[in-house]
Amino acid sequence: MVEHDWLSERFAEHQGRLRGVAHRILGSPGEAEDAVQEAWLRVSRADTGRVENPGGWLTTVVARVCLNMLEARRARREEAAGALPPEPAAPDASFHATGRADPEDEALLADSVGVALMVVLDTLTPAERLAFVLHDVFAVSFGEIGEIIDRSPAAARQLASRARRRVRGAAGATDAARSPKRDIVAAFLAASRGGDFEALLELLDPDAVAGDIRGADAVAAFFAGRAQAARLALVDGVPAAVWSHHGRPKAVFAFTIDEGKITRVTIDADPDRLRDLDIVFLRRPTPGG
Repeated sequence: MVEHDWLSERFAEHQGRLRGVAHRILGSPGEAEDAVQEAWLRVSRADTGRVENPGGWLTTVVARVCLNMLEARRARREEAAGALPPEPAAPDASFHATGRADPEDEALLADSVGVALMVVLDTLTPAERLAFVLHDVFAVSFGEIGEIIDRSPAAARQLASRARRRVRGAAGATDAARSPKRDIVAAFLAASRGGDFEALLELLDPDAVAGDIRGADAVAAFFAGRAQAARLALVDGVPAAVWSHHGRPKAVFAFTIDEGKITRVTIDADPDRLRDLDIVFLRRPTPGG
């Protein structure tokens, strides 16, 4: 009973920090509260006789719960992506995927550095995200982080460094996301999804080219109704469209724009080139996130 009282007091003492850790890692107040509650269930059943640093120990428990939640979230997304059709034989077929995403979700702009940061964090692996947040925000050592993610301190340092490079680009990503080109690409995707031939014509230069297709009429006819699963994204910092399967980019659609009109749509489905691209999807944050 005395041990349980001691544990309750320590947990209450550190609960604010624990909730902050969970919120920063998960990006959702509701999920953060769930993580803290799950952590309490775990520690209340644990042997605390050898705990010398309650704050550090409780932070480790919460971080492990958060890691499990991030991995489960990632698995759910990959399962959802599995509902898309098999990888097509040609890039133009990939643009005609049948899984319909919410156009509003994909067209909304990440319009602040804070939202852009969450978008970038959402592209990291669970281990990268946890390493970055714990070290750069809460000053947890790489040795402790390595124990949480079952990696060496050097590996934890590398994960945090990789994440940090992505996060530093968040402000720049926001500027690119606000650009007129982003608006044109988003409008093109919306018109393509809706099969709005006239809207596509309005966006295209009369001499627009897409692969072997030439002329605005032919390009508009080709893309009308085809962009069901393409998503607005920043590709190497430039607004573009991306089609993914099982969470992996399979085709990138780059747009050349001159005086507000699309003059060329370039489709790249080469796996080697796609692997080296820095892709950040632009979408509405999930509720509570």
